[in-house]
Amino acid sequence: MKVLVTGYTGQLGYDVVQRGLKNGLSIVGIGSKELDITNETEVHRYVKELNPDAIIHCAAYTAVDKAEDDKNKCWDINVEGTKHLANAASEIAAKFVYISTDYVFNGESEKPFKETDNVSPIGYYGLTKYEGEKIVKQLLDKCFIIRISWVFGLNGKNFVKTMLRLAETNNELSVVGDQVGSPTYTYDLAKLIIDMVQSDKYGVYHASNEGYCSWAEFAQEIFAQADANVKVKSITTEEYPTRAVRPKNSRMAKEKLSANGFTPLPKWQDALKHYLTELKHEVK
Repeated sequence: MKVLVTGYTGQLGYDVVQRGLKNGLSIVGIGSKELDITNETEVHRYVKELNPDAIIHCAAYTAVDKAEDDKNKCWDINVEGTKHLANAASEIAAKFVYISTDYVFNGESEKPFKETDNVSPIGYYGLTKYEGEKIVKQLLDKCFIIRISWVFGLNGKNFVKTMLRLAETNNELSVVGDQVGSPTYTYDLAKLIIDMVQSDKYGVYHASNEGYCSWAEFAQEIFAQADANVKVKSITTEEYPTRAVRPKNSRMAKEKLSANGFTPLPKWQDALKHYLTELKHEVK
């Protein structure tokens, strides 16, 4: 099976390529330097020449706060780029995996969001990702839409790395405690995506590590596992204003994975333990 992976230079794209190679697939990972996904002609030419059996679209504009002011670029990448790739996939009858986000929901529910729940983004980033979802559904039958949240991996910046860096110079940190969701380790998610793309169980899925926590609880667990003597002060969203509004409830129901025969991701605490071990090996 030949698979094209966009966003190879990012956290998830990198791990998807590594997992695909490990599973014996013919994987081609590309970043923006290899292919400008906002260029329709270039996308069609590249995809037609490569002729992959599947495209896993991990590339995205993910700077949530910047997106509120840099709307044109965010739209071009997340909406137009997705449309070009989906159209190209349609022409060669390739499977398509689109990575979406918890930000498509408004975060106002008291329960975990199901795949079938109404979508109502409260920020521009979430809006563009939902527009991407709609395009993929409209253009393709053989598609997977995977909503993820709170991503961390080896290849890039993330919350875990930020907390570890701040722990070097701080013994107390204030972290938001009223936003709840699930961390997602790209190593675990990549395994699921590679399993999924080799199936024909198309549809919308929620995928993150098992269990829920607040950002403050996530930080506490990071420091506990890393043996960092840092006190976490839980604060409200209002006490930490950001350019883009964050959903307070980012919990997503993931029962559909098991119902369709896919293995749920490990508990987020176990994922964090594995990740911290990997980080130590990377430093050495």
